[in-house]
Amino acid sequence: MNKLLEKAEKAYTNIDFLRSADARIIRILSEFLEPMQRFRRQKIADTIVFFGSARTKPPEEAKKDLATLNDRLEKSTGVMRKNIEQEIKVAQNQMFLSKFYNDAVELSKKLTLWSKSLNSSYRFVVCSGGGPGMMEAANKGALEARGKSIGLNINIPMEQYPNQFITPELNFDFHYFFMRKFWFVYLAKALVIFPGGFGTLDELFEVLTLIQTEKVKKHLPIIIYGSEYWKEVLNLDAMVKYGTISKSDLDLIKFCDSVDEAFTYLRDELTKHYLSPE
Repeated sequence: MNKLLEKAEKAYTNIDFLRSADARIIRILSEFLEPMQRFRRQKIADTIVFFGSARTKPPEEAKKDLATLNDRLEKSTGVMRKNIEQEIKVAQNQMFLSKFYNDAVELSKKLTLWSKSLNSSYRFVVCSGGGPGMMEAANKGALEARGKSIGLNINIPMEQYPNQFITPELNFDFHYFFMRKFWFVYLAKALVIFPGGFGTLDELFEVLTLIQTEKVKKHLPIIIYGSEYWKEVLNLDAMVKYGTISKSDLDLIKFCDSVDEAFTYLRDELTKHYLSPE
């Protein structure tokens, strides 16, 4: 009598296969289709994306860290003292950057309250990279306004955990950077770039390149917030001087230094291009 074999496992339940190189295209498609389904269910029409450093601390935390270092300095000598002095310089710069945390909270809150006043589906929802620092500040502001916000997190070696202020149904964790970037840009109607590092620069210049090359054709206002920081880090005028970009390319961005200025600019641009009748 022939022995019956157990039923074979279906391919779409085979975890070893789904995690293999052969199934990479399925994983990529999953990071396209699953977010699309969730955005549709949550009625997300479009977003305002906040970029900025994961390392920026809230003012209270930055102040506490600086005070701790100053206390240690008083009790130290020799090489240890010199090391702490260097740490204090970094902490002082962190103290300077911490003011942008509160600005991001306030700007996100004002934009969310304005969005809720439109009485439409969820328009211009605040979206961040989902982690700590400036990303946390953006999600926090939206929550304080009792609105939804999105966190597009990424699986990286430094283990970036989602912040507590993201709307749970809109908390994402991506494996592929390019799929995460797709969702940043695809839904975006505006960008706000707070002080940040390599990741922030990467996101900013990728979007600028897409606009410059007309791969992105929609109107996409870009605010670079904190001119003191950014004009020390970026020398865009030098790029114009050497002819590597056109002078008109500078019109793609607007520097802002106050919440009210940034909010008014975004509100007016979004109203003009996306809410006013043709």
